[in-house]
Amino acid sequence: MTVEDTVAPDAQCVLDFTLQLDDTGNANITVGDIDNGSTDACGVSDTVIDLTDFTCGDVGANTVTLTVTDNNGNTETCSTIVTVEDSVDPDAQCAPDFTIQLDGTGNASINDTDIEDGSTDACGIASTVADITSFDCNNVGTNTVTLTATDNNGNTGTCTTTVTVEDIINPTANCTADFTIQLDDTGVASITADDINVNSNDECGIASTDIDVTSFNCSVSDRKSTRLNSSHTYDL
Repeated sequence: MTVEDTVAPDAQCVLDFTLQLDDTGNANITVGDIDNGSTDACGVSDTVIDLTDFTCGDVGANTVTLTVTDNNGNTETCSTIVTVEDSVDPDAQCAPDFTIQLDGTGNASINDTDIEDGSTDACGIASTVADITSFDCNNVGTNTVTLTATDNNGNTGTCTTTVTVEDIINPTANCTADFTIQLDDTGVASITADDINVNSNDECGIASTDIDVTSFNCSVSDRKSTRLNSSHTYDL
């Protein structure tokens, strides 16, 4: 009489679960993570799974199959869905602080690449975006620019660079045409900056105008040259 065992083992798999990638973009499991007490009347000789290692390319649902073999060569399988997630934020890297100059129109701009300085992520960078790229007279002084790096799985990391905006463009001083004033009966006369200034202008605004000579008397010559000085200031 020949006795045979043709009964397949009872393969038992754990319930579906989620697995997190580490900061290198890798994760792994063992048979013990999938096998949930598989049995056979004649004994189990081997249990193997078809997937043990996971990378960024496996983010999402993965069907892992457990194969159970008994001592007489019979096999049975079961499966567990392992959902791989990447929840590690990218390493956002920003450029050192720097200074930019406003142009003659009172404007300046930068690109995202002026702030980004080698941001990395094990699963790859999808985008890097700076929150401020355009500057005008209102931005003269220090400005904190934040870079947001987003990886291929939607995780984000941030860093900052201080961008100092300067206005070094002198205002345009416009003077009125030459004119004559009369000394009064005491032998004196005076003028103000408004008598000399004619629409002096600057893209960032005129803060003040002043002239170098305001008072005249009998001792001055018949012809006197007056200089107009214009300046601009900022509230920082």
